[in-house]
Amino acid sequence: MTSALFFESLRTQWESGLPFVAYRKPNETQVNALFQKSDTLIYTQDFTESGFVFSPYNQEEETILIPLEGSDRCSMSEPEVTESDFYINGLDNNQNPASKERHMDLVAKGVNEIEQSNLQKVVLSRSEAIELTDPDPLRIFKKLLHRYSRAFVYLWYHPKIGLWLGATPETLIRVENKRLSVMALAGTQVYQGTVDVEWKTKERQEQQYVTDFIVSNLKTSAENIRVSEVETTRSGNLLHLKSTISGTLKSTARDMRQLLRTLHPTPAVCGVPKNEAMAFIKANEDYDREFYTGFLGELNFEKKRHPRSSVRNIEHRAYKTQTHYTQLYVNLRCMQLKENQAILYVGGGITSLSDPASEWDETVSKSNVIKSVL
Repeated sequence: MTSALFFESLRTQWESGLPFVAYRKPNETQVNALFQKSDTLIYTQDFTESGFVFSPYNQEEETILIPLEGSDRCSMSEPEVTESDFYINGLDNNQNPASKERHMDLVAKGVNEIEQSNLQKVVLSRSEAIELTDPDPLRIFKKLLHRYSRAFVYLWYHPKIGLWLGATPETLIRVENKRLSVMALAGTQVYQGTVDVEWKTKERQEQQYVTDFIVSNLKTSAENIRVSEVETTRSGNLLHLKSTISGTLKSTARDMRQLLRTLHPTPAVCGVPKNEAMAFIKANEDYDREFYTGFLGELNFEKKRHPRSSVRNIEHRAYKTQTHYTQLYVNLRCMQLKENQAILYVGGGITSLSDPASEWDETVSKSNVIKSVL
């Protein structure tokens, strides 16, 4: 499908008030879309369904599904970009002293709680509103696609929920047949032309908390668990520390729903210990995260594979094998569009070594990922 027809189809679906999602995976050029044929709000029952899931941060709330059955699918290569697509359409009206002071007070409270209890890390976040003179989600989506090739970029809409966009750097989990991998991503600094940088103890400690949590919680479901070396990875104007935990699902492993409840939310978006961190966030953040720090992506999709070409199996090339895979991402670097506003969500990991002013600066740097397309 051509770029023009693809975006025309998105606009028709949106203006018709029908659910859809359009997305591109990291380091790929193909953009995919699912168009639900009705405006019914559909939830997963047990994560055995096939479709695109959109799940909130709160584990007690239901996960929304745009099902493969009952939806049309289409795709295109990278969209064409014109000069008008880069029209500056946002006005930042929330960088004020009160907002800064409120977040710094929250961080200080988190550090104090860590020093006074068994809480080791807690992720604290905030939201801010940007006034839009051109609140066209398709234009914003196109700019996200153009700017963030390494991220999972998406545009999601349901008339009964709202409209969300994002460019997240973090994979939650990928499962294909019995093989699985999980990303441990934490620690942040501004990219200044090189990934060869020094990391402070605070950031390395923060990333290790995430890795240890994932490894510990995978042991009941997976075997042959391996942890890659920690590396520096770039996401837009930011750098993070990343490692990949991989393994094989045990034959006795429970279902995907249980696996996700075990892993999510990870210390990268919540904290350690998990229950204490969730309780602190609920009691002290002054807003509802909704789908920020939830997860989204392809659930039980099907992939067709051709046999490898060789003289021996040349007569079998027409045969294909089918595998099923799930690939989910943490909903970071995201925004919600409401009328003429973009509501941005940003946060950071707090440990005993956190400095409130530095943590504020980190959220500002993260918000620039989205602001750069507004």
